[in-house]
Amino acid sequence: MSDFIAYCGLNCKTCDARLATVNDDAELRKKVAALWSKLNDTEITPEMINCTGCRIEGPKTPYCESLCPIRRCAISRKAETCGSCDEMDSCEKLKAIIVNNKDAYRNLKR
Repeated sequence: MSDFIAYCGLNCKTCDARLATVNDDAELRKKVAALWSKLNDTEITPEMINCTGCRIEGPKTPYCESLCPIRRCAISRKAETCGSCDEMDSCEKLKAIIVNNKDAYRNLKR
């Protein structure tokens, strides 16, 4: 499986936060921060948009680094991704991702 597939199955390679980081794109960081602030009903600053990928060495957004319950669970279980977990299809932590993103689910099933 590609290292760009996050524990939850999302593709970090196409994530705007990662693209802003690797391209050092200040405008994209502002755009992502504004969108994520609205979606999460909390303040997210452009400086927080600094991530190279969920399973890749390097910086992570504050949420991905220490708050994401999916990432924390997979790391504690030493799982490559949630796709290697027997509880994947019944996992409440993962449910919001795989219900709303069929590509993420397909990535985990590969």
